[in-house]
Amino acid sequence: MPNRVELVFDFVSPNAYLIWWPLRDLVRRHAAEFDVLPVFLGGMHKLTGNAPPMIRDAQITGKNAYAALEMQRFIARHDLTRFTLHPQFPFNSITLQRMLYAADQDGRGVQFAEALLPAIWEQGIDIGDPQAIADIAAKAGFDPDDLAKRAASDPVKQGLVANTDDAVARGAFGIPTMFVGPRGGAGEMFFGKERLDQVEEALLRG
Repeated sequence: MPNRVELVFDFVSPNAYLIWWPLRDLVRRHAAEFDVLPVFLGGMHKLTGNAPPMIRDAQITGKNAYAALEMQRFIARHDLTRFTLHPQFPFNSITLQRMLYAADQDGRGVQFAEALLPAIWEQGIDIGDPQAIADIAAKAGFDPDDLAKRAASDPVKQGLVANTDDAVARGAFGIPTMFVGPRGGAGEMFFGKERLDQVEEALLRG
């Protein structure tokens, strides 16, 4: 089986956007499979005791400033200059994540994420406007009414919870987390957008 990269993903994470395009390019170069694992980052933080860096490291002199510097370096290195911090950040992503889960159940999770990421992290779409989300989904070939209906269903809600639990059980504690390995295997875990070189080395090992 070809190598596979699975990205633990929540739209609310700026790093989910920042790693997306470089990781997609890397996966294509190595003819690997790429999957997205929808989770709820807030639930993951609760399960692991983690917190967003801007909160967790607020009392550490210089740490958040340095993290911002490294983010700018990453943006420059990968030409992600269209990125802008969302005006509603940190927003509640639970409905988007449930829609993503529903799309992923149809084998189209990657396409749904790829449709919404630019709208969120480049254009600053209003996360609280269901019609704006629906318009983007429809333009990408999805049935927004169907996704919204399924996102409100118990199977999808419980499925997203199960995904989050599973990711934590496999060692994930934040985003971006990547698992690299053959389909059906547990995969080797990598955390952080700065681990792209290590992900590539894992793909080369086969």
